[in-house]
Amino acid sequence: MKAIVKSKPERGLWMENVPLPSVGPNDVLIRVKKAAICGTDLHIYKWDEWARNTIKTPVIIGHEYMGEVVETGSEVDRVHVGERVTVEGHISCGFCRNCRRGRQHICDNTIGIGVNRDGGFAEYISVPAKNVLKVDARIPDEIMAIMDPLGNATHTALSFPLLGEDVLITGIGGPIGAMAAAVCRFAGARNIVGTDISKYRRDLARKMGATKVIDPMNDNIRSAMGRLGMVAGFDIGLECSGSPIAFNDMVENMYNGGKISLLGLLPSDTKINWSKLIFKGLTLKGIYGREMYETWYHMEMMLTTGLDISPVITHRMHADDFQQAFDIMEQGKCGKIILDWE
Repeated sequence: MKAIVKSKPERGLWMENVPLPSVGPNDVLIRVKKAAICGTDLHIYKWDEWARNTIKTPVIIGHEYMGEVVETGSEVDRVHVGERVTVEGHISCGFCRNCRRGRQHICDNTIGIGVNRDGGFAEYISVPAKNVLKVDARIPDEIMAIMDPLGNATHTALSFPLLGEDVLITGIGGPIGAMAAAVCRFAGARNIVGTDISKYRRDLARKMGATKVIDPMNDNIRSAMGRLGMVAGFDIGLECSGSPIAFNDMVENMYNGGKISLLGLLPSDTKINWSKLIFKGLTLKGIYGREMYETWYHMEMMLTTGLDISPVITHRMHADDFQQAFDIMEQGKCGKIILDWE
């Protein structure tokens, strides 16, 4: 089969012919139809410090995809050939303390599909049946392919009550930040203010439901609050940028008792204004992946009752043109890019 492989420890990816994956007794073989490129895939492509410390080559990348079941293992009884499915990208052990108390998303022994083992940028992928999800037929294939990152956005946004609240999203123009804005709007937030340095992505965030999006290089959050008639700080903060400056700007503009979801990966040398955090009584929650499997339930219910995230998909191309897709990703002028494997 054809697959996009990180075959060498250097910049780049390569389309190669590789053996079909084996199917164990508890596994499912999926023929991939649609896949989407993630920021993680771009890190692997660029072979940055994180990738060099994490990835063991060769490996097939990709963890956002959907397809059709074509084979099931001898012990599989809840997934059937011909079903349309997507996959939770984190394989949990099922036995550690966190797994056994219903917190599989922070399993002690998580294995990441497309990172620690072969992923979905291929014509076929074999995955544990327990990670396979069937969703409502009303959800289109390409939306189904991006439910993994939508899950990050949903986990980030719904970690704290949103009804009537004022929300600040830093890095709102990235696909997860933009989808988080859509979820906040759907869940009843009042004002959704975002910051992003990219004009292209600021425009995308507006399409996704943000009330106001500003360029932090030429505007400031306090002024935006005034233009919206806000008299106090933000109730909820969603940090999606990974920028120390943006994070501290968020802390500065939070209302006392506010709550912040931290999705962006801040550098290890980030300096934080701890006195603001303490005296404002702020709550910080680290966000990793999706809460398995409550976040998936929330996504499906929202997508079938009016949540529209389709504007976040800005490019569609065949998998053979993956190099063009990664060039566009590197330029940053895109939302989600769908790769067609059919």
